[in-house]
Amino acid sequence: MDPVPALQEPLRQPLKSVLGPATAKVMAEHLGLHTVGDLLHHYPRRYEERGQLTHLADLPMDEHVTVVAQVADARLHTFASARAPRGKGQRLEVTITDGSGRLQLVFFGNGVHKPHKELLPGTRAMFAGKVSVFNRRLQLAHPAYELLRRDGEEGEEGEEAVEAWAGALIPLYPATAKLESWKIAKAVQTVLPSAGEAVDPLPGSLREGRGLVSLPEALVKIHRPHTKADIADARARLKWDEAFVLQVALARRRHADAQLPAVPRTPGPDGILADFDGRLPFTLTDGQQKVSAEIFDDLAREHPMHRLLQGEVGSGKTLVALRAMLAVVDAGGQAAMLAPTEVLAQQHHRSVTEMMGDLAEQGMLGGADHGTKVVLLTGSMGAAARRRALLDLATGEAGIVIGTHALIEDKVRFHDLGLVVVDEQHRFGVEQRDALRGKGKQPPHLLVMTATPIPRTVAMTVFGDLETSVLDQLPAGRSPIASHVVPAADKPHFLARAWERVREEVAKGHQAYVVCPRIGDEEDGPARAGKAGGSAEDEAEKRPPLAVLDVAAQLARGPLSGLGVEVLHGRMQPDDKDAVMRRFAAGETDVLVATTVIEVGVNVPNATVVVIMDADRFGVSQLHQLRGRVGRGSAPGLCLLVTEMPEASAARQRLAAVASTLDGFELSRIDLEQRREGDVLGQAQSGARSSLRVLAVIEDEEIIAEARQEASAVVASDPELAGLPGLRTALDALVDEDREQYLEKG
Repeated sequence: MDPVPALQEPLRQPLKSVLGPATAKVMAEHLGLHTVGDLLHHYPRRYEERGQLTHLADLPMDEHVTVVAQVADARLHTFASARAPRGKGQRLEVTITDGSGRLQLVFFGNGVHKPHKELLPGTRAMFAGKVSVFNRRLQLAHPAYELLRRDGEEGEEGEEAVEAWAGALIPLYPATAKLESWKIAKAVQTVLPSAGEAVDPLPGSLREGRGLVSLPEALVKIHRPHTKADIADARARLKWDEAFVLQVALARRRHADAQLPAVPRTPGPDGILADFDGRLPFTLTDGQQKVSAEIFDDLAREHPMHRLLQGEVGSGKTLVALRAMLAVVDAGGQAAMLAPTEVLAQQHHRSVTEMMGDLAEQGMLGGADHGTKVVLLTGSMGAAARRRALLDLATGEAGIVIGTHALIEDKVRFHDLGLVVVDEQHRFGVEQRDALRGKGKQPPHLLVMTATPIPRTVAMTVFGDLETSVLDQLPAGRSPIASHVVPAADKPHFLARAWERVREEVAKGHQAYVVCPRIGDEEDGPARAGKAGGSAEDEAEKRPPLAVLDVAAQLARGPLSGLGVEVLHGRMQPDDKDAVMRRFAAGETDVLVATTVIEVGVNVPNATVVVIMDADRFGVSQLHQLRGRVGRGSAPGLCLLVTEMPEASAARQRLAAVASTLDGFELSRIDLEQRREGDVLGQAQSGARSSLRVLAVIEDEEIIAEARQEASAVVASDPELAGLPGLRTALDALVDEDREQYLEKG
């Protein structure tokens, strides 16, 4: 049933028809707001009480902020300037205070006259600008400002007016340099009457059962609260909207998938899988056995498996996935593994063929009687090799194919695709996943692997259409990894010691990785000079990230001279990359200087030390992945996180957190708390236009779990949501219209 058109109109109205074309253009370009509804859902980031002042000491560097403060001091300076009229320039320095901290405002040239008259000591105002440091003091250069007048100043001055002024909550919106918070507040005031027409997505029984206010009331209270209780009511309601609508989208996808037919794939007792298991030189961990049993149960069903396999770095996910692929091959089908990069596809192909031995060589001299063929398919393969691989897939000769997105191309035909394994799901959109699944005679089973451990709530929110299996046990024989932060700016001798440690490991017969954030053959302008008197943190930010090509050359000439140093990065030719990895894996290279192409899946047990340069430029999960490249053999691993950031900075605290624990699930929580959830969700929830605004996936675990239950019940009883037009409208807003079919895709 279509949403009720009459109810949509007020919120679907373009902003230009309400606010005028100029303001609407700025809102569209800088905030992505196009309609009245978009603006009503642009919630304040926080609120200031007029009687209280902002904590200036807590302001974040290099961010556009809005503060409420009082002018403590204002001084006009005149100085010699060749560019100013009559050779004299003017600079106005205004100091504002919150009663404890201070912040300096600076105005130059013609911009000094108005603030010089208005920003008198004792004046309170809202100030908006970008926080920077000059002469070791916080400052805003040329901030926009809005004076806060007491009601009494305009007319009568009475105690009640002063109290109302002091207690009023001022909404502060996520703003930009082009659009200050108070201008957004004025625009919201204009469209706020339309909130009364908002269509409520929550079923009435759910809303009443949980004591939630209506959507129109929540929108008014979030934008114009009279009390802090108003804000709490509004946020509680809007969190439920976000959680519930997203979970309904995922529940509909699960429901649609459950209706699809699939070929059950049950391995025989004497097939490749049994032969493979019999040759394993170790026993599977309890976790690997449990997860394999879950997967085999799903494969035996008549509906497609949709399972997420997540686990710690080195927990043996590839082995579990390979056993699933062999089970499908045993049952007469084919399995495809989709990797996000050529390096990773080649690495998987190499490790799978090594693990299988002659079982991967069916039809070849020396191949096992009941083996299969394992082929590699990537975009840069030669024409002859590509033709051979495509033929092996079409005839069914190849039971297993490992490749990049080249597997999705129209030319690729399978004889009988039974299982798709997607490695590093967050790098593939839903459409790409569906394109590969569409290549089976019936929808194939799907196993999604992620090497980044995910907290349960994120799994429910991002991968809500998948059942989840977790490998949280490391196989026996994995060695401990020691991690240390190397403060190169504070203590340069620590960096020198790091290179000594690399030489010591090589002398013992081991190998090392050095990871850099950049390749170095890009078009780079000169590094920007730091401002006079800027902090060490500023200087570190201004310098371009360290580059593989530069660092490799410096190391080979300097601290690692005499050692075999090679480079690896994403812009090398595939054959060259593969040759470098083969030499490193064979122990012919001592030190590999690389970008994050080694982040996932690269397995060289003899590598014992990884030095990560400019470590503060990587995310927490990425650092954990890079650290997981060592400690894969019998010798202990060492991870050195090199940074020039000062000790008190947030970046250093993040590195200290990584150094302090090897628990990927704990680190993923830290990572999530430091980032905006919208970034996390935006990666995997392809088609989702609106990221989370008030829902916090870690804090709001209970809401997400309850919303998932409610959503499943609603979809089970009314899959088309025919009786809930408001919910249909909200779903349309969540999912781009041209991609809405992804919810129904198999």
